[in-house]
Amino acid sequence: MPPYWQPTFDPSIPISQLFQQETGAHGWGNNEAQNYTADAHNCFFTPNNQLVLRGIVSSNKHTSARLVSHQKLGRQRGCLSATLKAPCAVGIWPAFWLLPAAPFAWPNDGEIDIFESWNGDCVNHSCLHWGHYNGEDWNKHRVWETPIFDMPHREVRVALAWAQDEDRDGAGGKLVWYLDGVAVMKAPISEGMRRLSDWKVIINVAMGG
Repeated sequence: MPPYWQPTFDPSIPISQLFQQETGAHGWGNNEAQNYTADAHNCFFTPNNQLVLRGIVSSNKHTSARLVSHQKLGRQRGCLSATLKAPCAVGIWPAFWLLPAAPFAWPNDGEIDIFESWNGDCVNHSCLHWGHYNGEDWNKHRVWETPIFDMPHREVRVALAWAQDEDRDGAGGKLVWYLDGVAVMKAPISEGMRRLSDWKVIINVAMGG
């Protein structure tokens, strides 16, 4: 079966054809230091059909990129995968993750982090968040840490498989996170989450925070 969505990172097309380039320097909920831009220095397609996001520090200014796919997951069940080569350094926070299409309520509608690493720890954090963000919902936020000691020197294959019982908000189902082909975390789909078919892919490199 051919892939449902397989973007081609062709340098002859603008990034905006595949992704919304979110911009701004308002902390993004985590007191981040960077200003997200649509500048080609921060995000571009290479001649080898690769997508590059780059955080830059210049004259005490931090700039980077944050992309949101125009494409939704669009399926009741499926598998989203990517091959990444991520930085591993103090102050750098790369992520490949999912949120419901806007407008949404965070974290009530849910957040899924497929790849997330920060502050030079060379660890991937597979995460699932939903429900209210308070002490009563401590059990609604799951994180599994997988060390990748050689992260800066090689590509990493990450994936998320999902199967939802019905294509509606709050329907149950299963999620499985993979790293280099190995299942590293499993979780049920919470009754409080937005239907998975309505979620979008986010790729960003945060700085500070």
